Amino acid sequence: MVRSNYSQLRKQYSLPLKVVFISCLITFLSWVITPPAQALTQIKLSDISYKECPPELAQGAVISSGSASANCFIVIGKAENGTNKTVYDADIFGRIYDANNDSVMQNRTRLGSIAEVPPGTSDFELRISVPANQPLPLKLKQFKAAGFSGQVRR
Repeated sequence: MVRSNYSQLRKQYSLPLKVVFISCLITFLSWVITPPAQALTQIKLSDISYKECPPELAQGAVISSGSASANCFIVIGKAENGTNKTVYDADIFGRIYDANNDSVMQNRTRLGSIAEVPPGTSDFELRISVPANQPLPLKLKQFKAAGFSGQVRR
């Protein structure tokens, strides 16, 4: 009688126990075998300034609406990567104001990107177009960048 009860219980709980065991095994393996994280890495930007574009880059510059003329500028500065790995596809964020403290690029803080930032400090350049009716000088504020420790698939 005890043997028949055991046999009956074994049949009854066999499938749920297998499911629980396999679930635990998959969970354990997902903790042990994980791909390396490609976390967002912050890049410090400093010595930010700008200069006019060379004539060959500035020729025919227009703003995004395509109807008004624009002035071409190149934002330059230093990018500091504090990690020991190259950072890829670093997006540059910042605010640009004209002489009257009006935003040059309204509702837009992402200004461009840097393809690769090696460990340490390196120079960067970013081309921008500013409507021709915006009074100079420009004020560059709150510049920062963030990228990935591994190349992003395209």
